[in-house]
Amino acid sequence: MTSSADMEPARTKPQRKADVLARLESDVDLWVASADATGDTYLIPLSFYWDGAALTVSTPRTSRTAVNLTRAGTARVALGETRDVVLIHGLVEVGADPEVQERHARASGFDPRTLDDYAYLRITPRAIQAWREVNELAGRWVMRDGEWLA
Repeated sequence: MTSSADMEPARTKPQRKADVLARLESDVDLWVASADATGDTYLIPLSFYWDGAALTVSTPRTSRTAVNLTRAGTARVALGETRDVVLIHGLVEVGADPEVQERHARASGFDPRTLDDYAYLRITPRAIQAWREVNELAGRWVMRDGEWLA
């Protein structure tokens, strides 16, 4: 465990926003959490594409993840490591235009168009949290209600 003396100073909100955007633009995979109508939870890693406004993931249309997110209309996803985490809560739309599908394939190295019955799910962030250590918990919100706080 890191002591408070070993921690780097907490990042400013603008720096956290810049770090979140850099991760969205450079990472390939994220964790997607969902739950069914009875509350049974599920967690799965998926590749994604970030277009500057929304994340696009793809998974079989009948998978638990696609069914759960389509039903709920919202998603919770996580990027990064446990000591540099980004949590995103967003609205889910089913479908992506051909250009987004192509960009998803290039960004992720995975082309769902070559497989049977895959759904594209677009997640538009409404809230984002980012922190590294306990000293960043107080200022972890970098987006609320779809608006950047920095």
